[in-house]
Amino acid sequence: MTNSIKSITIVGGGTAGWMTAALLSKLLMGRYDITLIESEEIGTIGVGEATIPAIKVFNEMLEVNEAEFLKATQGTFKLGIEFVGWRDGPHDPTDSYIHGFGKIGIDRLWLHTHQFWLKMREKGMVKHFDHYAICCAAARKGRFTSPDPRRGPPISDLDYAYHFDASLYARYLRTLSEGRGVKRVEGKITNVTLRPEDGFIDTVTLQNGQSVGGDLFIDCSGMRGLLIGEALGVGYEDWNAWLLCDRAYAVPSVNPARITPYVTCTTRDAGWQWRIPLQHRTGNGYVHSSGYTDDHAAVDTLMRTLGGQPLAEPRLVKFRPGKRHKSWEKNCVAIGLSGGFLEPLESTSIHLIQTGILRLLSLFPGQGFNAADIDAYNTYADDEYRDIRDFIIAHYKVSNREDTPFWAYVRHMPVPDSLQSKLDLFRSSARVFKRGAFELFREESWVQVLLGQGMAAGYDPNVDLLSEAEIIGFLRDIEAVIDGNVNAMPRHEDYITRYCQAPKL
Repeated sequence: MTNSIKSITIVGGGTAGWMTAALLSKLLMGRYDITLIESEEIGTIGVGEATIPAIKVFNEMLEVNEAEFLKATQGTFKLGIEFVGWRDGPHDPTDSYIHGFGKIGIDRLWLHTHQFWLKMREKGMVKHFDHYAICCAAARKGRFTSPDPRRGPPISDLDYAYHFDASLYARYLRTLSEGRGVKRVEGKITNVTLRPEDGFIDTVTLQNGQSVGGDLFIDCSGMRGLLIGEALGVGYEDWNAWLLCDRAYAVPSVNPARITPYVTCTTRDAGWQWRIPLQHRTGNGYVHSSGYTDDHAAVDTLMRTLGGQPLAEPRLVKFRPGKRHKSWEKNCVAIGLSGGFLEPLESTSIHLIQTGILRLLSLFPGQGFNAADIDAYNTYADDEYRDIRDFIIAHYKVSNREDTPFWAYVRHMPVPDSLQSKLDLFRSSARVFKRGAFELFREESWVQVLLGQGMAAGYDPNVDLLSEAEIIGFLRDIEAVIDGNVNAMPRHEDYITRYCQAPKL
């Protein structure tokens, strides 16, 4: 064990850099000097405006006031993601489902609600699956309220995340970080010097000639991977064989009359289009494959289907789906896009930043760098990326669409064995089991996506322990209770106005 840590240098700002600086300064300041280097000349991607519920834990660790944070970031609430056209295509008006947060229905015996729903669906005696989950039902009606554990289910089962302006979030976290002593250095890095004796990063040199050292370097330089890739030579594992989309055009637009408490992801001929509602604008983008459409056609598709007046020119973001072979190499940890990229279909970009930071804290090399810590970090990072990768691939694979070359390919493509075994198990009796504690997506997520996309699945034979009359009564009770609670909620827009309305820009 060598190289005791006294200073931490973060290379790159944006969401990844300032999330890292904010949490490290909150928990470690006073023990380590923390410096962040960023250049105003280098832009940030900033398309990750939708999150998943774990972001609340991150903000709580920072002791962030939710209402103040939402005002500062023009934020809204998110109950889930609506998927349009993923089963049969955008021309079918019934092809829509919501992947919602929180619990689905209630359990009966040891079985989950979807098992009973599957049996009754065969007989045409159930409603759309969205009616059996509190977050999905509330999202459909544009309602929102905070969960209240005192009231019990289903209100206590409600869970949520946020939509927010990622640039404003980074600015907000910068203010917190600098207030806690983080030193920000403005400048563009032109050179990285390695120590000859062990290959560790020694210093980075800025365009103005200034040299900045550090014991632990955190690479938040984006897809370039300035430290982890260019300086330390860590290679990249490409997943383009399964995830064909490799670029996106993004553009903001004027808000519609209704600000939905969910993201909408709609299939297009060569990918999919997002719509994310904020208080001051709507974020839009077309994630697509350059092998199946050209830039002109992609921009035309995005602008024709925008749904509101554009507020800027479309901006192109190129990316490579995949991950670094190692997220931690020597004295450098890659956080965010420098460590890998998965398209934002399930809003996991900011979550991967968060878990990367928390993983570093749990394995922090305070007394020096240890190979066992580094290996554990890389193993858990690999597992996390692959688990999320499989979940995203499933959206493409489990689809009846094959009306364009893009959709024909993804429907019939071979998938990783880890995903195929999950699909085979679900097809048998709609069962899902997590491989480990760090796997992000729970059974509820897999159930909503696979059933929503029309995957044929049998039900657990133990469902037959109950009579059909008992099952019908059980499901109708769930519908009634959820419907009554949703109707009592305020409208999403009204909740924002009362709780966290941002000043008009």
